[in-house]
Amino acid sequence: MHIAKKFEGLLETYRRPDGRRWSGQEIDEATGGIVTRSYVTNLRKGRIENPGYEKLRAIARALGFPPEVWFADEFDGEGEAKAEPGLRGVREKVEHLFEVVENESTGRPYTEAEVARLSFGALAEKDVQAIRTGTRPDPSVDQVVALADVFGVHPSYFLDRSKSPPLLDSEAMEIFRDETVSAIAHRSLNLPDRERQMVLNIIRQFEQLHREGDDG
Repeated sequence: MHIAKKFEGLLETYRRPDGRRWSGQEIDEATGGIVTRSYVTNLRKGRIENPGYEKLRAIARALGFPPEVWFADEFDGEGEAKAEPGLRGVREKVEHLFEVVENESTGRPYTEAEVARLSFGALAEKDVQAIRTGTRPDPSVDQVVALADVFGVHPSYFLDRSKSPPLLDSEAMEIFRDETVSAIAHRSLNLPDRERQMVLNIIRQFEQLHREGDDG
C-alpha cells in the first residue's frame, strides 16, 4: 500500500463541509493532537511509510470515512462517509483470531512464535505478545498486514469500527479463506448500499436456481 498516494486520494475525496481540503493544522485540531501538523506533512510527502493504527483511525474519524478504506484494494472514492465509534480494539480482535483460527499444519491454535515465524520478519515474537496483551495498542501498518496474512483475514478486520462489528466464528474464517468469496466481499466493500443489494440479489437468484435444480 502506497500510504502517501492513498492519503492524497482520501484528502481529495473527503473534503471539509465547505469543499476545501483539510490542512495539516485542521487535522491536528480535529484529532486532538493525535495526528500533528508535521505528521500530516511527512505522511503526504512519503516520509512516513508505516503509520500506526491509532493515527490511521484518528484521521479516518476526523475526515469522516470508514477506517477500513485505508486497506481497500482499490480506492475509487466511493463509500459511505461514516466514522462511528467501535466496540473492540486491536487486542480483542487479535485474541479472537488466536481462539478461532487453527494452524493447518498442527491442527491446534497458533502460538505467538508460529505467528512471528510466518510473518517473515514483519513481527518478532515479542511484538505479537505485546499486541496480544495490549501493551502495544498502536501496531504499525506492516504489522497489521502481517497479522492479517497469517490468520487469513483482510487487514480491514482490525480497523472495522461499525456499531456492531461481527465476531468471526470458525465457519466465517473458513469462508474468507476461499479466494473467490474473499474477493467478492472485498470488492463489494466500497460499493454504495444499493449496488451491494444488487450483488446480494444476484447471489440469491443463483441459490434459487440451484435449489430448483436439486428438486428437479
